[in-house]
Amino acid sequence: MKKIQLEILGLSSSQSQTGSFALVLGERDGNRRLPIIIGMFEAQSIAIQIEKINPNRPLTHDLFKTFAEQVNVSITEILISDLKEGVFYSRIMCTDGTKDFELDARPSDAIAIGLRFGVPIYTVESVLSEAGIILSDLEDEEENEEMAVKSSTSSTSSSSSSGAKESLSQTSVDELNKMLNDALEKEDYERAAKIRDELNKRN
Repeated sequence: MKKIQLEILGLSSSQSQTGSFALVLGERDGNRRLPIIIGMFEAQSIAIQIEKINPNRPLTHDLFKTFAEQVNVSITEILISDLKEGVFYSRIMCTDGTKDFELDARPSDAIAIGLRFGVPIYTVESVLSEAGIILSDLEDEEENEEMAVKSSTSSTSSSSSSGAKESLSQTSVDELNKMLNDALEKEDYERAAKIRDELNKRN
């Protein structure tokens, strides 16, 4: 079974399902895209890991990583293994150093966990052939520009988002740091990501 490596290209609010998010994965050595609809909690968990935000309290996927490390189990890779009746299936490949084993999981959970272990994400040709979207070079370029503009944690309208950016740009660094700590305490990771981005621009 030939495996095809994927990378995360973007995460945005789903246009078709309210309260859901579209996670877009891309073929590393090709031009096919694999969009997967995921829930809000999993989207948040993936987003804060991508954004390198440390929550005050561990999320479920953080707890999984801590537990695995305590029992000397490591994750080697994530595999989106099948697609049946529109539902994606995946496996978390694990090892304890002497024995390899795998766990069934939803792709959203598997990817959130895989990101925390820094392991590659794979799929198989049958999944990409059935659910993948092929983009031309021009469409690919336009999509990459669109993904770069979108915040991975964005779930607000473009008007409110631009207003928030404008107000943050007029705030002092000391005040931004206070706001960042406050957002983390309230577990408002979307706002924390925006504040962190503004701080990064100043550094």
